Amino acid sequence: MAKNPGLLINALLVLICGCLATNSQVPILPQANNDTTISTELFAELEELARIVDISYCVGTAGLGIQKPFSCVSRCSEFENFELVTTWNTGPLLSDSCGYIALSHPPSPPRIILAFRGTYSLANTIVDLSTVPQEYVPYPGDVPPPAKLPKCDNCTVHTGFYTSWLNTRKVILRDLTEAMGKYPSYTLTLVGHSLGGAVAALAGLDFKARGWDPRITTFGEPRVGNKELGSYINSRFNITRNRKTNKFRRVTHLSDPVPLLPLAEWGYTMHSEEIFISAPDLPPSVGDIRHCDGDEDRSCIAGSDADKPSWGVPARFKFWELFFAHRDYFWRLGLCVPGGDPKHWYGEYPKPGEGDSEPNEITGL
Repeated sequence: MAKNPGLLINALLVLICGCLATNSQVPILPQANNDTTISTELFAELEELARIVDISYCVGTAGLGIQKPFSCVSRCSEFENFELVTTWNTGPLLSDSCGYIALSHPPSPPRIILAFRGTYSLANTIVDLSTVPQEYVPYPGDVPPPAKLPKCDNCTVHTGFYTSWLNTRKVILRDLTEAMGKYPSYTLTLVGHSLGGAVAALAGLDFKARGWDPRITTFGEPRVGNKELGSYINSRFNITRNRKTNKFRRVTHLSDPVPLLPLAEWGYTMHSEEIFISAPDLPPSVGDIRHCDGDEDRSCIAGSDADKPSWGVPARFKFWELFFAHRDYFWRLGLCVPGGDPKHWYGEYPKPGEGDSEPNEITGL
């Protein structure tokens, strides 16, 4: 006989409610009690950032692009208060990158936005994620680092991601510094998808070393470096259990292989503040998204390899998901098409307020 019948009754109610809520849009009780579900405000912020980074796929696409003040064939019309500062495109290889810098003016949240797009092709993605690591230098600048910059002892970083950031910083720092001087009250906001998420992470560390205060959100970010580098990221961004104050969010999606690469066997690990989308299909709801604990929470993307289908293929080797789960972050990302919604390529899913759109070429990952 239980010493406290009330506790037993509450436990049974939680279990019953969890079983009945399988198809509900409301998160089940254990998630709420464990403080893992995200707020509706965070859901709206992440959904907007997903659309903002999706626009970066118009950069580097033949015959397309982003024009001033802020127009493109994709989602630019959804951001009427945005002003394009510049775009960059350093080439199609791993050591290159492309994206854009834009100003988000009031009444939108005042921000200086850097959006980093992913790589150009499936072949690049697989090859790029096998690159050997190299030593990580926290402040790879042409001027001396700040006197009190913490060291990153025994840190190694993916060579391709690191080189990509070094090439990118050469072409964006002048425009970025000028924008920050002109709009000092605007929040420095970095967002990246796929390999662009890795470059955004390294950019954020560089900016922190300069004394700037960036906010970073990545979607489908691969492992950037070793455990020591992951710990350094956690420390530099002061990632804590107080999730309202954290300024680095790493969003992952069920079955996405990229956050599981490069392989742990090669010495790569994730860093903290993961937000996990558990819904396999679009669109997700608030109840489908939760906060994760630690660097590699086994109830989030790190546990995906345990969920093997009958043919036994681990999630990290499901490279066909580069076309599906890896792109399904609130919307299907990575396609610069009218309206940003190639729904009749992949099947119908709801998109509020917009009609059909014409298909276009696959522009990258």
